[in-house]
Amino acid sequence: MSRPALKILKPLIILAILAALGTSFWYSEAWLKLCYGLALFLFGMQCIEEGLHSAAGGTLEKLMAKSTATPAKGLLFGIGATFILQSSTLVSLLTIAFLSTGMITLAGGLAIIFGTNLGATSGIWLLALAGQSISLSPAAIPMLVFGILAGFFNNKAKAIGRVLVGISLIFLGIDAIKNGFQAIGGQIDFTTIQVSGVAEILIFCGIGLVLTLVLQSSHATLILTLAALAGGQINMEQGFAIAMGSNVGTSASTAVVGMLGSERSGQRLALAHLIFNSVTALLSLLLWLPLTKLVAMVANATGMSNLLQLALFHTLFNVFGLAVFWRLQGRLADKLQQWLPEPAQRSGLLPESSEAVRPRFLNDNMLRAGDTALRAVSQEIRHLSDLSLEVVCHALYVPASSLDDYCGSGVLPAPQMPLETNVQSFYEWQIKPLYSDILDFTSKIDIDDSEPRRHKLTTAHLAAFQMVENVKESKHLQKNLQRFLQAPDDAAYADYLALRQHLVATLCRFHHAGALHAHTPAWQEHLDGMSRHAESLESLRDQVLNKLRHNQIDGLQASSLMNDLNYARRINAGLLEVLHSAADIFAAPESQSA
Repeated sequence: MSRPALKILKPLIILAILAALGTSFWYSEAWLKLCYGLALFLFGMQCIEEGLHSAAGGTLEKLMAKSTATPAKGLLFGIGATFILQSSTLVSLLTIAFLSTGMITLAGGLAIIFGTNLGATSGIWLLALAGQSISLSPAAIPMLVFGILAGFFNNKAKAIGRVLVGISLIFLGIDAIKNGFQAIGGQIDFTTIQVSGVAEILIFCGIGLVLTLVLQSSHATLILTLAALAGGQINMEQGFAIAMGSNVGTSASTAVVGMLGSERSGQRLALAHLIFNSVTALLSLLLWLPLTKLVAMVANATGMSNLLQLALFHTLFNVFGLAVFWRLQGRLADKLQQWLPEPAQRSGLLPESSEAVRPRFLNDNMLRAGDTALRAVSQEIRHLSDLSLEVVCHALYVPASSLDDYCGSGVLPAPQMPLETNVQSFYEWQIKPLYSDILDFTSKIDIDDSEPRRHKLTTAHLAAFQMVENVKESKHLQKNLQRFLQAPDDAAYADYLALRQHLVATLCRFHHAGALHAHTPAWQEHLDGMSRHAESLESLRDQVLNKLRHNQIDGLQASSLMNDLNYARRINAGLLEVLHSAADIFAAPESQSA
């Protein structure tokens, strides 16, 4: 099906679903109450997530970057972050984003993912405790009032108010869901399903999986399960199976986002999350009888209600999964790198007839945190820089694959005939679309009042702009290079060879800066060397004027050379400006989290 047809079909499908949902509300008030409670619950979760993110002001990101020194620290961070945010999916996606930008390693990401599964069990304990025939509305209404009032104050108070509103909506939603199930009563009773044994467990695992994928929240699935269990619509074993399915559903939704919206390292972590939860569920199915017997034994000894038994089962099989995988982290990381190796690097730009170059590091998942978004922008600008240098190489008729060899040997290969003027097409196909994507992405970044972040974003914008300008300057330069480098007998031929060699040496110096640490003596010495090299263009200018005085070249040749020396001067100045202003982007990182 074509893309225009999909654009038309998608809103029609959404409209049909909304119409069917609205019609169902007309025929069943109990169903309306259930959906109303679920909507309040999901919106409350969203409010808490947004409020905590605003109130933290980057604290979560800083903690994540520092909490992966050891697997134990990563595990504890995953448990704590999921307990606070009550969203294992959010913490998992943030972890994928941090891994994709290189702020944490795969080993650290695995430990956090393991921790999110344990942290998610806290939610069902809270929900089970809250569902012990206690109405939460009396506590919710004052919270809702204070949360709304806090929204009229400054940003920090507004964020806290948003959290209070979210908690109150969750409380109101839990009560509404319980009332909805009670109203439905005997209309739905899964206990009468004429399937038993393994088939029954698999069916309800599937129900939990599908519900979580549709609702995009394992907490929402579990609260429906608790309400159904409290209302007698499902039995204990069916509730256990739904809980297992919801675990797999959480990792499946994370895997889809990670696979489609991340580069290779993020895809590895998303796959690891899916493997962890799927294998844990499979092993729990194999050990179904011992696990359920253990829960029943603890319940008999302590007098646990059905709701608390569900919470205990949910915790037990997640602890079981962690025990199995904890010592296999290293092997799992090695296998993931084998299954998903780094893609082969292209030796050059795409041909002119191909599609435009797409961003490597920019996707919506990176926008979940300011630090990951800025880091992704920096990496994408490095990508833009590499492509821009390659286009400038084309302008100078130097194969991009030969640049490293020249930088090492200093021997510049002669231009290969015939020479084409192709920079304009490269600019249109590769550089301009990628630059547009970077601008579009940066417009979506939620930058707080932090001055350092604003400065980083401004610096990134300027660096990207300057790299694009360098390509434009080389486009003008290529016209005369193409003309004179094909005419060895022309009086200006030697001057254009010298100009070409000068600019290639400039590209080598810029390229070499990526191996140096920023703001160090070696870095400053390197930049001083680039400045002296840029000044050597004056000697080329003097040579041109001297040749003109001695009638070795004519006025038209001298005019062309003077113009092209000016373009070269702008490229030199542009690259120097990029290194001075955006040193953190174009220099080697000082360190990386373990």
